[in-house]
Amino acid sequence: MKDVSVISQRKGLSYEKAIESVFFISALLMVLSVVLIFIYIFMEGVPPILKIGLGPFILGTQWTPTYTTPQYGILPMIMASLIGMMGAILVGVPIGIFTAIMLAEIAPRPVTRILKPAIELLAGIPSVVYGFFGLTVIVPFIRVQLKSPTGTGLLAMIIILAIMVIPTIVNITENSLRAVPKEYKEGSLALGASQIETIFKVTLPAAKSGILASVVLGMGRAIGETMAVIMVCGNIPKMPQSLLSTVSPMTATIAKDMSYAGPFHRSALFGIGVVLFVFIILLNLVLNLLVRKASR
Repeated sequence: MKDVSVISQRKGLSYEKAIESVFFISALLMVLSVVLIFIYIFMEGVPPILKIGLGPFILGTQWTPTYTTPQYGILPMIMASLIGMMGAILVGVPIGIFTAIMLAEIAPRPVTRILKPAIELLAGIPSVVYGFFGLTVIVPFIRVQLKSPTGTGLLAMIIILAIMVIPTIVNITENSLRAVPKEYKEGSLALGASQIETIFKVTLPAAKSGILASVVLGMGRAIGETMAVIMVCGNIPKMPQSLLSTVSPMTATIAKDMSYAGPFHRSALFGIGVVLFVFIILLNLVLNLLVRKASR
């Protein structure tokens, strides 16, 4: 009996070590993938940036790579990406948070059972379907109602991105709200606070770190989206003058130019990828610091 127990114990330890090895290899592969992507993008994108000049490349306002005298200024693309992301967050975050509050705190179960799958379905819709919806519904609406020449542009891009980030914000925020201990809510209600006061003064502050995490993911989705954006933005790389201006964000420019780009033009597109990559890294670092600070 003693020998059997020792053998089973050894088998259990070897099984645990095997599982730990699988976890370690999976984590290592993920890190290696990020490192390889980082190295490849920077090896391809940094030389053209240095040849053009960091100032002219980042602050230049003309993107004419096929002209006789080509210019490679990406400031209009940076501004289009930033304005599109901020607009989508300003629209999507309040809608997403209020929807999550309704699902987690207010709506009865029959309503939640209907709305929850619908929101999850929104998260699973392919980007090209969102783009097609924007091209056939939102763009004509803007062209007719707002008298825009084409209907494509910054406003259509913001609306589509806002719709796309809402499911992410709703799902993560709802889970964060449901994770708040019931004692917090019961204590607030026992002290005479109303349900709405409890939600905004107790539950939301307690779930602040999860809500900020949802905003981080939403911002990453908004600035990195390509297919839906390329279908509604107009694809003209110029400085946005208004919400109706046609623009070309960084992701859209990379996607549409790559098919016909020459050798240096292609390298310059990798340079745009470097700028986008660095921006996303900085964005994640800053927002993760805010999430950690909020969780403390």
